[in-house]
Amino acid sequence: MSRILSSSPSVQRPFADLAIGLGVVMMLAQLTQHALTASGWLALTSGLSYLIIAGLVAAAWTGELRRFGWANRVTLLRGTLIALLAGSLWWPTLWQQHTVVLAGIAGAALLLDGIDGWVARRTGSISAFGARFDMELDAGFILLLCLALLVVGKVGAWVLLIGGMRYAFVVSGRLWPWLRSPLQESLRRKAVCVVQVVALMVALLPSVSAMLASLMTALALLLLSLSFAVDVAWLYRRQ
Repeated sequence: MSRILSSSPSVQRPFADLAIGLGVVMMLAQLTQHALTASGWLALTSGLSYLIIAGLVAAAWTGELRRFGWANRVTLLRGTLIALLAGSLWWPTLWQQHTVVLAGIAGAALLLDGIDGWVARRTGSISAFGARFDMELDAGFILLLCLALLVVGKVGAWVLLIGGMRYAFVVSGRLWPWLRSPLQESLRRKAVCVVQVVALMVALLPSVSAMLASLMTALALLLLSLSFAVDVAWLYRRQ
């Protein structure tokens, strides 16, 4: 998780929730393995992907809220689906033969992205950690979908620019500190994020030709570039 929030060593971390999440990932991997006749190693690669997410969550946990909370649990559930998809990338034939099923799992992850914020508002558990957790999962999810498109051979390596732009922005902030200043809440930024995910997911579908997939993802990249340009210009004027 980029720019991990600082946390005190005395903070009690949500290990119980993270352990349950690992169990969910292993169960999902086993179900996927049997349903799609996937490799027996899928549980291992998915579990390792999840442990990376869990480790970053544990390191970033600030104890801002007394409990992990249901909103963060919904986000973590989305993380289990993302970990499953990340683990499956080790087998390109799995994506090539079962694109619709895996795209459906990605769709479930997208649906959960709209639920965690609602839960946070309903339960009064909105937090800086939750917002960061949600944002970093979004970034990882988009990069994963870019890799999936590359794996199925729909789009060239340039599609990784979509998934890598967020991380390039974070790295640039190390060189130019003014880029690390907080940004205002933006409906435009959220809408562009959703457009990226939807465009990448639709491009994955077998019924979408490589040419149409390239056109859709190129337009998504253009929108994302313009959105980042607006944010960079705003930060530059305020330095």
